[in-house]
Amino acid sequence: AQGEGANEFAWDKETYSRYEVERIMDIAMETARKRNKKVVSVDKANVLASSRLWRKIAQEKVAANPDIATDYFYVDNTAMQLVVNPAQFDVIVTTNLFGDILSDEGAVISGSIGLLPSASMGTGTALYEPIHGSAPDIMGQNLANPLGTILSAAMMCRHSLDLPQVADAIEKAVEQVLLDGYRTGDIYREGLKRVGTTEMAQAVIERL
Repeated sequence: AQGEGANEFAWDKETYSRYEVERIMDIAMETARKRNKKVVSVDKANVLASSRLWRKIAQEKVAANPDIATDYFYVDNTAMQLVVNPAQFDVIVTTNLFGDILSDEGAVISGSIGLLPSASMGTGTALYEPIHGSAPDIMGQNLANPLGTILSAAMMCRHSLDLPQVADAIEKAVEQVLLDGYRTGDIYREGLKRVGTTEMAQAVIERL
C-alpha cells in the first residue's frame, strides 16, 4: 500500500505465463482422462487480461485433446452452478485465487471437509492429504472423520501409482460404509450409526 489518509491505495497484480497455464491445463486433461473426460475451465475473461490469456491457451489445449469435453465458465457463474447443480462438474481447472475460493465452496457442498481428499500435483512428486489437514484440535480424541484420508490414498493409487482398480475398491468401500449408515460426528444425524475414527476406518477395511 502507498499514500496516506484519503489518498492511501493498494493494488494486486495477477501474472500468468504461457508455461504455467499450459502445465496446469495438461494436468487437468490427464486427470479428466482418468475420470469422466469432462473439464470446465474457469476464468474471468470478460474482465481480466490474465484470464484472456488463460482462455486462449485453454482453447488450444481443447483442440489438442478432442476426447475431453470442455466448457468455459466465468468464475461467478461457476460459484452459482456449484450450488445449483454440483453433479455437472468433473474436473475444474482455474487460477490459484479462484480455485482457493471454489474449493472451500465445494467443501461445504459435500457436507463436511472430513469427507474430502486432496492432492497437490505438478510435474514432480505429488502430495496427497485430506482437505482438513492434520486436525490438531481433535487429535487423539477418536473424533476425526478418517474418510478424507482414506480417499486421499485412493487418489494416490489412481493418479500417481497407476492402480485404478485399487482406487475403485477403496472408493466403493467408503461408499458402502456410508450407505450402511456409519457416521462420524461431523456428518451424523439421528437414526444413523455414530462411530469414532477407529470404528469408521475399521468399517471401511471390512468392506475392502
